[in-house]
Amino acid sequence: MKKLLYQFDTDEHPSVFDSVVCHDGGADHVIGYGGVHPHNVGAMVNGAIFTRAPKDKKNTAIFIGGSNMAEGETLFKAVKKKFFSNFRVSVMLDSNGSNTTAAACVAWLAHSGSLKGKKAVILGGTGPVGTRAAVMLASEGATVTLVSRKIATAEEAAKQLKANFNLDVGVAEAADNDARARAIEGANVVIATGAGGIQLLEERHWKDNRTLEMIADANATPPLGIEGIDMMDKGVVKHGKIVFGAIGFGALKIALQRACVGKLFESNDISLDASEIYAMAKTMVG
Repeated sequence: MKKLLYQFDTDEHPSVFDSVVCHDGGADHVIGYGGVHPHNVGAMVNGAIFTRAPKDKKNTAIFIGGSNMAEGETLFKAVKKKFFSNFRVSVMLDSNGSNTTAAACVAWLAHSGSLKGKKAVILGGTGPVGTRAAVMLASEGATVTLVSRKIATAEEAAKQLKANFNLDVGVAEAADNDARARAIEGANVVIATGAGGIQLLEERHWKDNRTLEMIADANATPPLGIEGIDMMDKGVVKHGKIVFGAIGFGALKIALQRACVGKLFESNDISLDASEIYAMAKTMVG
C-alpha cells in the first residue's frame, strides 16, 4: 500500500521545497493543494479519513504548510476538528518551515549548554520562527523576551503565545541596531529571526557582552542578521561565545523535517506541532 501525503498549503501554490523534503522523508506520493483554508478543507479531510481500512490508515497523512503560520495554525485546528473515533490520520504543521527551523536552532543551543535559568532574547522575534523558538526555549527553562521594532507587534505576539501555548514572555521595542544592543544587555542567549537581508546587530554590539554565552542567526540572506557570524558557523567559538549560522544548524532542519514526515506513517494518530517536533530534534542533534 502506497504512503500518501496530502500537502495542504495556505498559499496559492504548494511549496516545492516542502514537496521535495516530504518525498525524501518517505512518502511514496505527495499530493499538493494550494489555497487550502478551513472553509474548503473539510471534503479533503473526509477523503483522507474514510477511504482506507483502520489497519491501513497509517499510510495516509497530512502536511500543513504555507508562508503564514497563523493561517497554518487555524488550518491545523480545522483539520483535526474533522477527526473522530478512529477516523483520523496523522498530521504535521510546519508553515514556512517555522517549527523545524526553530527546533533545529534551539536543539543545537541546548546541546551546546544548559538553557535552564538563562535569559534568552529573540531579535525580530515576532515572526513564526521567533515565536516557535520562544516556546522551545521556555520548555528548557529559559526566560524569553521578544524584541521588535514596534512594541505593539511584540505585545500581540506575546498575546498569541499566551493563548496558544499558555506561555508568558517579555517584550521590548528596539528600532535600530544600537537599541537592539541595549536590549541584549544581561542576556545569556540571543537568537536573530528577523526578515532575510536585514542586519539586526553589528559585531561591536555583541563581541564584548560579558553575559552572552550563545548566539544563533537564522538569516542566510546577506547581509546576515548578526554581523561577525558566518552562515556556516556550527558551534564555533567567537569572542568567547558559541555561535551558529543559518546553514550551520540548517542541516538538522532538513533532516528533522524528513524524519517528521517518516514518523507520520508509523500510526494514524500522530500530531506534530512545536513541542513534538522539538522533542524529535533533541534526539537527532549532534
